Amino acid sequence: MSRTRNVGLETKNPENVCKDKNCPFHGQLKVRGKQFTGRIVSDKMQKSVIVEWVGLKYIPKYERYKKVRTKLKAHNPTCINAKEGDLVRIGECRPLSKTKNFVIMNVVGKLEKYALEKEAKEAGKKREKVKEEQKTLTKTEEKE
Repeated sequence: MSRTRNVGLETKNPENVCKDKNCPFHGQLKVRGKQFTGRIVSDKMQKSVIVEWVGLKYIPKYERYKKVRTKLKAHNPTCINAKEGDLVRIGECRPLSKTKNFVIMNVVGKLEKYALEKEAKEAGKKREKVKEEQKTLTKTEEKE
């Protein structure tokens, strides 16, 4: 029987129970430092996800802002089990691996638009491949 710890960072405890030692709720991992909210871009790794968010950076020379994308790897405990396209809140912790310094604390919501955006990107890539194939065919026909 594992007990659920209070992380102390305005988060709800997950309903599921896990035996992950790197879980802030059921393990020994302490969350401290910065917190961010972002979208999960990839969940193909085991117990890890890539979280991305877009921010603005001011450039004084041009007196304008530019969009900046930030991508971080975060630990995904089995009790939370966030999927690609979810909006999540991550918190800083001790280094878990060479590039992982954050852990998912809770799932804020689901992004319905994310699936549509992904399908549109894939459809665009397919169209580009077809156009490239047509160009190569026309070039080979011209040579003959």
